[in-house]
Amino acid sequence: MDTRRLVIIRHAKAEPYAASDVERVLAERGRAEGRLLGEWLAGEGIAPDVAFVSYAARTRETWDVVSAGAGWTLEPAYDAQLYGTDEDGVLDLLRTAPEDSATAVVVGHNPTMAVLVQLLDDGEGAASGAVDLGSFPTSTAAVLEVDGSWADLAPMGGRLTGFHVARGDD
Repeated sequence: MDTRRLVIIRHAKAEPYAASDVERVLAERGRAEGRLLGEWLAGEGIAPDVAFVSYAARTRETWDVVSAGAGWTLEPAYDAQLYGTDEDGVLDLLRTAPEDSATAVVVGHNPTMAVLVQLLDDGEGAASGAVDLGSFPTSTAAVLEVDGSWADLAPMGGRLTGFHVARGDD
């Protein structure tokens, strides 16, 4: 099988308060930086075939602004499990990606997204080492190349080839 791409995104900056955590929406800064992140992803030639997005308001909105910035029209799968799961739960979800999908995107929450990148990184990619503890802020994407099937995705199964933190001064 050809090399696949996996893009791991932490949601954009959200408002600090809402009726519940799951209802927190993006701050104005988050909407702007999410769009910048989408523009960067488009510039990297990334066009997903499948996307898994946490059902929380801030991750759904992040998908919307990133997609707008990237020019994507893909309908994502909104997943309740992504809201509270750990990196193993995200791996299990990614393993369900259709085998004919060359590029998958997941939009979720920290610390899970940062730990997932560290878990998957084999240390051989151009951006390996970019994700240290605390270095996966909002509006961040990690791009990994993965060999083999989605069903076989495993720890140290990807090369971190890209890492970008979208900020308004980019």
